[in-house]
Amino acid sequence: MWHQRQITLRARNRGFHLITDEVESALPELESCQIGLLNLWLQHTSASLTINENADSAVRRDFERFFNRLVPQDVPGYEHDYEGPDDLPAHFKSSLLGCSLTIPVQAGRLALGTWQGIYLGEHRDHGGARRIVATLQGMPA
Repeated sequence: MWHQRQITLRARNRGFHLITDEVESALPELESCQIGLLNLWLQHTSASLTINENADSAVRRDFERFFNRLVPQDVPGYEHDYEGPDDLPAHFKSSLLGCSLTIPVQAGRLALGTWQGIYLGEHRDHGGARRIVATLQGMPA
């Protein structure tokens, strides 16, 4: 079985946001997949996807602080600044973290660990709604 759909995530503030529930609720076909893979492809160059801690929101705030220290704004010498001072740093962060995830599916559920969740990294001050192409492949239950 193969299913593909576009998921539109609402606009979020800059930072890291847990989107696991939003992704799962947009994909009712997961329940009928016994074993498979879900690929999530973020169609943007200034945001990212990653998997990490799903329980303590301090981790997401610390991620934001860490990446802002790693890739600061207003560094002189860069050429790409057409959309503001947060634009090029957002591209750097997106490339560091990536725009794609592949997650195993077992018995109709994402095979995430107990403390794992899917993060959207919003790296722009005003990034707007974000689109994910979700492709589910697997063996039906």
